[in-house]
Amino acid sequence: MKVVRYADRPDLMERRFAELVVPAFPAYMNENEPGNLYWGRLYTDFPDFQVALVDGDELLAEAHAIPLPWDGTLEDLPSGWDEGFVRGATSDAPHTALMAIAISVSPAHKGRQLSSRMIQTFTDAARAADLANGVIAPVRPTWKERYPLIPIERYMEWRRADGAHFDPWLRIHERVGGEIVRAAPRSMVVRAPAVEWAEWTGMAFPEDGEYVFPGALATLVVEDGIGTHVEPNVWVLHRV
Repeated sequence: MKVVRYADRPDLMERRFAELVVPAFPAYMNENEPGNLYWGRLYTDFPDFQVALVDGDELLAEAHAIPLPWDGTLEDLPSGWDEGFVRGATSDAPHTALMAIAISVSPAHKGRQLSSRMIQTFTDAARAADLANGVIAPVRPTWKERYPLIPIERYMEWRRADGAHFDPWLRIHERVGGEIVRAAPRSMVVRAPAVEWAEWTGMAFPEDGEYVFPGALATLVVEDGIGTHVEPNVWVLHRV
C-alpha cells in the first residue's frame, strides 16, 4: 500500500466518486454550497493535500484537506465545515493550519485501520507544509445519526465506562492523538426544495415541519416547501 497524490494519479479521479464517496456519505452531503463552489480548486490550487491510498490499481481510501489561516485559538476556529472551506479557498492571509475536509474508505477494506492511516496523512502534510498550528478536523461522528435529537454539545461528552469516547469515529481520532476542542453545531448547511430532499433520502415530505431522516445527524426543517438541514460536527485538533 502507498499514499499517492491525485495530481500524480489522475486516472483515479474517474473512479473515486463511485468507489469511495457514494458508499461513505449520504447523497445530500454532496449538495452543500461551498463544496459545489470550490471542490475543483482542491486539485488545482492545493494538490499536495488531496491523496489516495492504493494497493497497485486498487483504490482503498482517500483524504482531502485545505490549508487555511487559523491563529490557534478557539475564538478563531471556523463555525464549521462550510466556513472553514470558504476561508481556505478565499482568504489572502497566510496559511497556518490544515483543515480536514473528508476521509473515505472503500467498504471492502473497512476494519483495516485505514482511516487512522488517512488521518496521519493530514498531520504529515501539515508538517511538511510548515502549517504549525496543526490539523483541525470538523468530525462527523459515526453514531450521531442514531441520536439526531440529541444536541451535539451533549453527544460529544458521552464516554464509555473505560473512558474511551462513545462514538467510534471520535474514538479513532483520540486514539491517534486528536483532542476534542469544541462543538460545531452549525457546521454544514444544505438547503434545497423538498422534492430534491425526497430524491436524496427516499422519503416523502408532504407538509412543512421537522423531520428525522436516515443517515442524518440532525433533523430536516421544511418551510414553504424548502428543506434546510444543519449538520453538527465536532472540532478535533491534531497537533504537529
